[in-house]
Amino acid sequence: MVEQSAAVGIIANPSSGKDIRRLVAFATTVDNQGKINIVRRALVGLGAAGIRHVFYMPDTHEICARALDGLAHMHSELPAARPLDMAINGRSEDSTFAASLLRGMGVGCIIVLGGDGTVRAVAKGCGEVPVLAVSTGTNNVLPGFIEGTVAGLAAGYVANGEVEREAVILRHKWLQVAVNGTEVDRALVDVAVLSGQFLGARAVWDTADLCQVIVTRADPATIGISAIAAMVRNVAPEEPYGLAIDIDPDAPTRVLAAYGPGLIGQVGIKAARLLSLGDTVILPEIRPLMLALDGEREQVLRHTDIGTVTLQTDGPLLVDSTRVMRLIAQQRTPGLAGML
Repeated sequence: MVEQSAAVGIIANPSSGKDIRRLVAFATTVDNQGKINIVRRALVGLGAAGIRHVFYMPDTHEICARALDGLAHMHSELPAARPLDMAINGRSEDSTFAASLLRGMGVGCIIVLGGDGTVRAVAKGCGEVPVLAVSTGTNNVLPGFIEGTVAGLAAGYVANGEVEREAVILRHKWLQVAVNGTEVDRALVDVAVLSGQFLGARAVWDTADLCQVIVTRADPATIGISAIAAMVRNVAPEEPYGLAIDIDPDAPTRVLAAYGPGLIGQVGIKAARLLSLGDTVILPEIRPLMLALDGEREQVLRHTDIGTVTLQTDGPLLVDSTRVMRLIAQQRTPGLAGML
């Protein structure tokens, strides 16, 4: 096992930000070259923070390997980086398995490049290892638009124990999805319930079939299905609540929400319910139903299925890079405050 303070993991999803929403909307695109550059800057930041070992998920586009090639000329001290020993299949399971390997190796933090779906996949395998998520996806409620150098510095300081974890890490809520009493999947931000069983390109970019939304957090300034719920009530990440919204196109109460990049629509709100931790929502009896988890269609409910969603509290540990850097500034330059 690697000493916890000595290593950081990197999981860069080459598929993030490449779904149908990029074609039908006006979303910002981070291509693989952009991800390579983010990883390069993160490696520089990790080295400056004192990290000496990095382990990364391999992928068919060789994002991390190509990032390392571009740093060959650097004279500053960089961490030694090598790929995890794993097969890759180009699916979300790669990120889950990579996270489980990194957890077993005892890394102190995992930098994730992707959207909500990638963070969700990593959360299934990372256990108690803190995650610093950098936005390169389509739905980016969880990942932040963090400069790569800062991401590397912040992840390094967390891994080295230079900041108090309780001050910079949030234990996130999650939604347990069960069918016929058995857990089948989970979501970190939202579960969208749609009538029908069309899988298509997986992404939810049309609200016409939407009949229910269940969220762990809701902010009208974010993009995605959770933004619909946010027009009813804002739910902060640290609040011990979730929200369930029943949707009906004929409901007299209507909200205008940005449910995707460049996608704004009117949605009828039939009913709303605030969820406490441990509360369970029984899904509508309409069949078939499609469940989209964190923006991606994942689960179909057939005629005999009973579906439930339960708000849970023991989700992944998410690093707030802004808090990390502010705390480091306070710790390292306490005498400078007297100069002002």
